[in-house]
Amino acid sequence: MEWFSALDGFSKFFWIIALIGSLIFVFVIITTFLGMDGGDDFDGLDSEIDADGGIGFQFITFKNLVGFLTIFGWIGIACINVGFSKPVSVIVALGCGLLMMGIMGAMFYGMKKLTDSGTLDYKNAINAIGEVYLTIGANRTRMGKVSVRVQGTLRELEALSDSLSELKSGSIIQVVDVTSNGILIVEHTKKPIEPIKTIEPVKTKTYELPSDTTKL
Repeated sequence: MEWFSALDGFSKFFWIIALIGSLIFVFVIITTFLGMDGGDDFDGLDSEIDADGGIGFQFITFKNLVGFLTIFGWIGIACINVGFSKPVSVIVALGCGLLMMGIMGAMFYGMKKLTDSGTLDYKNAINAIGEVYLTIGANRTRMGKVSVRVQGTLRELEALSDSLSELKSGSIIQVVDVTSNGILIVEHTKKPIEPIKTIEPVKTKTYELPSDTTKL
C-alpha cells in the first residue's frame, strides 16, 4: 500500500470512492441479474428512496447512486492522471457520474417493464371464453379448473361458479369476475358461433346461336 500512502489527499479521495463504489456496484449487478435475496433488498431501498424523492422514473435510487460514485471516482482518477486541474476534474467526474445515473435508471426501468409485461394479470381473463378442465361445484361449493386463453397464452386456472348446478369437464364457460386472490368466477355459456361464409354462385358462360342457322 506504499503507492496509496504516496498519493495526495485529493487523489486518495477519488481512489476511496472508486474502490468502495466498484465493490458495491459489482455486488448489486450480480445479485440483480441472478435474482438473489440481496437484489430484493436493494429493490426495497430503491423504493424507499424513490418514495422520498417523489421521482417516478427512479433517477435517484440506491443502485443509481452506487453507479454514480463508481464512475465519479474512476473518472476523477483518470482526470488527475491526465493532468487536469482539481476544479476541472471534479466537474468532469460529476458530469460522467450523473450520466451514469441516467443510463442505469433507463436500464433498470426497461428491465422492470419487461418483467411487468410478462406478469399474468387475472383481470385480463374477464369475458374470455374457455372450457372446464376439472369439474366445478355448484354455488362455489368446490373449486375446479378451466382452460382459458389469457394474454395470448392458453392457461389452466382455478375457478369457482355461482351456478346452481355443477359445471362438468368439457363445459363451455365464460369468465365473469376474478377474486382478489386470483380465482376466476365463471358461468356456463355456449360456444360462440362463427359467422357462416357465403358461397358465391359459380358463374356459367352462355352462348347465343346466330339467327341465320343456314350459314352453319
